[in-house]
This record gives sequence, C-alpha cells and structure tokens, in this order.
Amino acid sequence: MIIRQPAVSGTFYPDSPSALDHFVKELVNDAKPRDFSPKALIVPHAGFIYSGPVAASAYRLLDSMKENIRRVVLLGPSHRVPLQGMALPACEAFSTPLGTIPLDTAAMEEIKTFSQMQILDKAHAYEHSLEVQCPFIQTCLDDFKLIPIVVGDASP
Repeated sequence: MIIRQPAVSGTFYPDSPSALDHFVKELVNDAKPRDFSPKALIVPHAGFIYSGPVAASAYRLLDSMKENIRRVVLLGPSHRVPLQGMALPACEAFSTPLGTIPLDTAAMEEIKTFSQMQILDKAHAYEHSLEVQCPFIQTCLDDFKLIPIVVGDASP
C-alpha cells in the first residue's frame, strides 16, 4: 500500500502522537458546542498555534453527525506546485502521527476522469493545506475514507 507520509508534522503541529492527540482534543473540547449540522466546512489551514482554535470550532460541529459521515472530501489550495485544475494523489492512504487514513480509491477512480482532474503526487507531497485537517478529522470522526484534492487554477 502506498501511503503519503506527513510533510509538516513537527512544524505545523506536534509530531508526537500523544502530544498531537492531547493538543487536538484540548482544542476541540475548548470549542463551544453548537446545535448545527453543516453540509460543508470552511476551515483555515495554518499551523495549529495560529489557526487551531478556529479549526476546532468548525470540526466541533461534526459531533452530532460523526456516526453518519463515512466520506470526507478535502479541497485545499496548492502552495508549492503550479497547478492547472485539480490533483488527486496516487497513494492509497494519508498518514499522520495519529495513524493512517484510508483514501476512497473507488470514488477517486470515478472523479479522476473529470476534465480538470489529474493524478499528481508532487502536488500533494509537501502540501500542508490538506494535511493539517487530517488530525482534526481523525479526532472528530470514527470510521471514514478521505478524498484529498489539491486545487490550482480551476476556472470554470
């Protein structure tokens, strides 16, 4: 199995599994619970010391829905690789210090045929915009698969 290893662990968030688990749980527990079931989340993607509380407040909204969410589609901007359209990775899983997240490879097979979609590992290799979401998702959801999409110039 091909697994994307973390690129910003230890810089954007703790690289120790226990420290990361504690930090994310503390951020989520400190976020105010709300009675709201979103269809989508827009979440910042900076280092946790900068954007962690805001990200946690978004992910806290998933509390009442976590039993029903089985697929997470992440869209994040490309910071390092010039990209026309959007890119899926060729790997089968993403890894963080909290464990391995399986990708929804069946769904990815279907969407890779979209006109602006491509398979481009280098767009994912060092991209933090998607990676920093993963520890929050791993903490807030139980059993899910991921579809990670890096977005470049994707004009209609």
